[in-house]
Amino acid sequence: MKTICLYFEIHQNIHLKRYHFFDIGRDHYYYDDYENERSITETADRSYVPALNALIEMAGRYGDYFKCAISLSGCAIEQLENHAPQVIELLQKLNETGCVEFLAETYSHGFSSLKNPDCFKEEVQRLCKKVKSLFGQTPKVFRNSCLVYSDEIGELVAGMGFKGMLAEGAKHVLGWKSPHFVYSCNRNPNLKLLLRDYSLSEDISLRFNDSSWCEYPLFAETYADWIARLPEEDQVINIFMELCALGIFQPLSSNILEFMKALPDKLRERGIVFSTPSEICSKIKSSGELNVEYPTSWVDEERDMSPWLGNVMQREAIDKLYSVADRVRICTDRRLKQDWDYLQASNNLRFMSTKPSSYGGYRGIYSSPYDAFTNYMNILGDFINRVNNLYPADMDNEELNSLLTTIKNQEDELEMKDKEIEKLQHMLGKLEKGEPAAEKDEPARKPAAPRRAATKKAATAAKK
Repeated sequence: MKTICLYFEIHQNIHLKRYHFFDIGRDHYYYDDYENERSITETADRSYVPALNALIEMAGRYGDYFKCAISLSGCAIEQLENHAPQVIELLQKLNETGCVEFLAETYSHGFSSLKNPDCFKEEVQRLCKKVKSLFGQTPKVFRNSCLVYSDEIGELVAGMGFKGMLAEGAKHVLGWKSPHFVYSCNRNPNLKLLLRDYSLSEDISLRFNDSSWCEYPLFAETYADWIARLPEEDQVINIFMELCALGIFQPLSSNILEFMKALPDKLRERGIVFSTPSEICSKIKSSGELNVEYPTSWVDEERDMSPWLGNVMQREAIDKLYSVADRVRICTDRRLKQDWDYLQASNNLRFMSTKPSSYGGYRGIYSSPYDAFTNYMNILGDFINRVNNLYPADMDNEELNSLLTTIKNQEDELEMKDKEIEKLQHMLGKLEKGEPAAEKDEPARKPAAPRRAATKKAATAAKK
């Protein structure tokens, strides 16, 4: 039986203001507040609100049959909380239907997974806590910024305890293989990979309203027939897109929401079901390991990192940014930490792209890639000065490493305490229900007395 995995991403660009060389050291505020408020409000009105209302309606109409997944970047959450809280409320209402799974991703929507594993882990954990506080879900499946994936990143994500990860079904990686199977990371087979069918995904997100497209107009019945006619052995059809495809990329006047509302009924008629990423990872076995030596993404024809790291300017900017990563990670200045998140966001690098097809020519306030690079580097110059004022650039490596080790030990201790609290809560729940505590928990406490006795003996011996 074929199953559809439907996933939507919510991310909002943070727009930087025009920042000149002579502002360095004098102005520490980098953002275009008017543009940030205008863009998130417009996106909410034209896309997020009507799209989420449609998903809530679908959940009510189709019950347990309809399911989807959503992830939000930390940048998006902050912008929504500030300027469009009704979107957060709709997401919570959708969550109450039980039809949605919230996934983890990076807080900044940046590329720390490529540059600094420790920063990557920290911001993913921060995003997971935010999702837990807003929706009561602990993410079990991970989705990286721009769907970036490689063997190395997969190993990192598996080590964080995630059981699945979304990735792009890029042709140059799959070769003769199909994206309609579940694969696993070649460095840690415990991590299952769900690969996007970019053709079926982009039929909705990019081509739906294109009158020059040979399949225009696309009807739900036609789309369901395409999926039904796939080979019988094809297990999973992963349809991943940005939520703003519903209303922005494809305007509401195109009847895109009517198409989405009709789709579950047409799929059900053909014996096709919906599943969340976690359900797929739990129920479907891996068809084999996938080798992805170089990072893939879901952008442009090449499906690689060239939109963000394809020229010297972009690589210079990201190297300069992450040169202070360890110093930022140990700081406690909330303003500096927020600036760090916003400066990592992927759109800052994409505005510098010299690829003809990249970003459809949209560059925000910038007239050229060079203009974007100059403005960003001016801001980065001021940001790095602020970091160096807290932790000087000539700070001894041994001193910095000592601070990082202390923080790591504190993080490990907190993690152990969280696990112990969870264990005790589980035992308490059993006792409240009148069930006996698990016997396997008992031996963990018995060795404590002998260890204390041994410690006393050692102390007595040391005095003698």
